[in-house]
This record gives sequence, C-alpha cells and structure tokens, in this order.
Amino acid sequence: GMYLSSCQRSLAARSCQRNSGSNNRHTHRCRASVACDSNSAKCWLVGAGPGPAEHLTLKAVRLIKEADVIVYDDLGAKDALQFARPESKQVYVGKRGGRDSIKQHQIDAMLVQLCNEQGVRSVVRLKGGDPAVFSRVSSEASALASAGIAFELVPGVSSALSAPLFAGFPLTDAKLSSAFAVITGHDVDGLNWGALAALPTLVILMGGKALPRIVEKLREAGVSGSVPAAVVRNAGLPEQRVWRCRLDSVVQDTQGEELSPCVVVVGEVAGLPAAWGL
Repeated sequence: GMYLSSCQRSLAARSCQRNSGSNNRHTHRCRASVACDSNSAKCWLVGAGPGPAEHLTLKAVRLIKEADVIVYDDLGAKDALQFARPESKQVYVGKRGGRDSIKQHQIDAMLVQLCNEQGVRSVVRLKGGDPAVFSRVSSEASALASAGIAFELVPGVSSALSAPLFAGFPLTDAKLSSAFAVITGHDVDGLNWGALAALPTLVILMGGKALPRIVEKLREAGVSGSVPAAVVRNAGLPEQRVWRCRLDSVVQDTQGEELSPCVVVVGEVAGLPAAWGL
C-alpha cells in the first residue's frame, strides 16, 4: 500500500545525488540513513569500536546519551554504557558466559519490537567494531526497513584496523605492504586462498578456532612459513596479549590458549616492530 511505497521511496533516497557545478565539477552526496513514514522510534546501528570507551566516536557518545533503549552485546559495547542515561532501557544480546546463543533473527525481531514500544523515540544498537565489517548489519537493516522503521548506520573503529596498531605495527608500509584483505575465520573452505596468498597482508577476524586450518590453507597456497604472523587477543583492552610468530610456528606458539576474541595478521608488516628495533 501507500505506507510501504513511502518506505520504498525513502530507501531509494539512499542512492547518491549528483549536484552539477561549474564545468566538469560535480558534488556527490550520499546518505547512510533511511527514513520511513512511521510513528515508531528511529534505530541507530552504531559502531562501538574495539572496546574501551575512549575509542568511541563523538557521534556514538551523543547517541548513547540520548537513547531511550540501548541494545548491546559482548563485542566492545559494555564500556560505552557509562554514557547512557540512568533511566534508559538496556538490553543485553550477548552470546558468551554460558548463556544460550541468541539467534540473529531474534535480535532483528527485538529491534523492531523495541522501536515500536510506546514512548520510545531512539533505539541504539551498539555493534562491536564497525557495522560495515562482519557485523550482520544487513540482517538488522533489512528487518527495520521491512517494518517501516527509520534507521541510520554510524561508523566505528574496526578491530581489523585498530588491533595491529594496538600491537605496534601498521597494516600498510611503503616497502612491505601496498594492500591488505580482511577475511573471516568462519568460512575457511569458502575462501579463494590462491588469490589471498598473493596479497602482502591478511587480517583474519574470528580466526582463533580455525587458526590451524587457516595456516594449512596458506601454506598449501604457497605462502612461506617464514612470513611473520601476529595474534592480538582482546585488542585495546587492559588484558590485551600479543603473540608475534612465524606462520609455521603460530599454531604451536598459541597452543592451549583461548584466543577468542582475536585478530590474526599474516604478512611482513607483522614483523615491523622488530625491524624498528622494538
């Protein structure tokens, strides 16, 4: 009907608008938000960064302070709650600590329900790291859009980018690394390891349990065992620990350790701390 058509029109408004200037100069304006005709609350899908509150963006802090409801999980969100209003409703959807796993479709439905609660005008869904990187934000955005609920995506600091810096090295280097790829350790057999092996640097998220298999795949694809590898657990937190190894020894060096949550970096840049004399 007219209601859904209105929402569909607002979705189309997300596409870039081009404003012509003089000669060949153009300005592109893109929106990361979707606005629908609805009396429901607006939902903000907010990147919570790697964990410590000091790495939140100013916008994230403002939205948390204004939120009526905050939905959070284990991945870097709890420290951000210090900025929440005492009267705000805080809903935990984490999956650790021995509790039953909450399915993604349940979180999607919960967001829609919370946005439709009477008196609620602002719902913040805190997502660890950055919503653009392996956060299942598409599922939540799709559910909100289907329900006619306005939402906006808010960037955060991804652990893929911050963990190497917390460990003391960059992802790119003028001589050692002109490119990097960020991959998930949850789909080892579905990745093109031949193509990935050709890149100078790989960043692997959620790769702790699959680390032996990942190393095996890289070695089979021709990556030398002497290539530096780093494992960063609890990046940016007081309990952070870093293992600096070679690719052919990283499994043995971390044997018996609980690596989750960790970021694994494979490439010459992971050896830069030593190269700098550190």
